[in-house]
Amino acid sequence: LASAFVGYVSPFSSRLRVSLCNAWTRDLVDRKVPMTDGIDPLTVLASDADIAGWQNEGLPADRVSTENASVLTSCSRWPLMIDPQQQGVRWIKQRIGEYLIPLQLTMNKWIEKVVFAVQSGSQLLIEAIGEELDAVLEPVLSRAVIKRSKQGLFLKLGGDEIEYDAKFQLYLQSKLPNPHYRPEIAAQCTIINFIVTPTGLEEQILAMVVNVEKPELEQQKQDLVRKQNEFKVVLSRLEDELLSQLTEANPATILDNLPLIEGLEKTKATSKEIAQQVASAQNTEVEINYSRELYRPVAAEGSILFFLVNQL
Repeated sequence: LASAFVGYVSPFSSRLRVSLCNAWTRDLVDRKVPMTDGIDPLTVLASDADIAGWQNEGLPADRVSTENASVLTSCSRWPLMIDPQQQGVRWIKQRIGEYLIPLQLTMNKWIEKVVFAVQSGSQLLIEAIGEELDAVLEPVLSRAVIKRSKQGLFLKLGGDEIEYDAKFQLYLQSKLPNPHYRPEIAAQCTIINFIVTPTGLEEQILAMVVNVEKPELEQQKQDLVRKQNEFKVVLSRLEDELLSQLTEANPATILDNLPLIEGLEKTKATSKEIAQQVASAQNTEVEINYSRELYRPVAAEGSILFFLVNQL
């Protein structure tokens, strides 16, 4: 179910995604395929710590954005983001930082940046693409890699054969709201619909309104969300470290393993401390949200106006 989710649902809207997942689940039940009751593909593709990390990197907190991020980080084909509001591209830039090489096909000598990225195994972002891509990029999109036994991997690009680093990663982004791509591009790339949703836009407008009217309140909210996300990441890391220590420990001497016992005590103490901080943060969040909700009608109206104008 998660594989089908990554492979097929990402170009569609939230409503169609739910419809497809429900149809696939019914089909699995009809065929008597063993499966977990109430399974959600998102929980298979991403943990709470993953989602918390993405949100700290600037990903909007709505369900569709989280689904898009899980597909982007799981797909084996190059991700192509339909991103007119540039939510996805902002997240990618924040996530990868200085290691990302951004370019547009309208730049001078853009092919040189592509060649450098392919040879050095860098992460390349091509922004603002149209419905047709330059034919020079076809070998990169199709991964037409030539393998030579001793010399490594090569790629023919722009008439020249260049070395290909297997760590190379390509991201594509289009600002077009409803592009039509050739079937070949759809086969070479995973198309991901990052177009803002009414719920997601409402939350973003609410944050903007509160930031203008009560900036200290919005700052408290952002700090609180960041802390809660960090708690999830820390707890996940502690669990991983604990499992790693238990796996490596010798069963015969596990009770005499002082570093392991000390590690267990430290993990237990840290988890208890975080649990207390989470409880305190949740109480504070209720108070902050109550104050923010006073501005909800303005945000809802702004979201409705945007989509009404967009559909004209």
